[in-house]
Amino acid sequence: MELYKWTGNSDQEAAMLDAAPNAQLICLADNGESTVLFESKGETPPQGFEAFEVLNAVGDINDGYFAVFNNIPVTDEGREIFESRFQNRAGKVEGEPGFAAIRVLRPLNSDTYIILTMWKDEQSFKDWQASESYGQAHAKRGTADGIDKRPNIFARPSFVKTYKR
Repeated sequence: MELYKWTGNSDQEAAMLDAAPNAQLICLADNGESTVLFESKGETPPQGFEAFEVLNAVGDINDGYFAVFNNIPVTDEGREIFESRFQNRAGKVEGEPGFAAIRVLRPLNSDTYIILTMWKDEQSFKDWQASESYGQAHAKRGTADGIDKRPNIFARPSFVKTYKR
């Protein structure tokens, strides 16, 4: 499965949507910036979308109204370790109230992986961040066993971007 992502301003989004009237698209927005998602099992995406291979998928992204994009630039030499970490993730987030979906996305044309989670609302995401399950899922972060302490894994600092439907 693939996921395609387009980001631009709201005016550009309207023109892009007009050009692809029959596509099953998820439209998200934040302060004048728009992101459009197209999840595919072989269908051709509209033009101008960034391509990702879905490495792990749980839930239906159509069920979420608050999207969290954890953008993680990974070096070529770090890809195998990074992907292994997410293939063997604890899976704690799936049981959280308000959780809708997760996608672990491998970039096809860049170095930036995306961990996309979709939530019922923003408060559900904040509750997850404050939960014991979140602490357990991220327990190794900052320790000698954590992937963040290994050399040559990350190309640049990661960053988070959120959107609402």
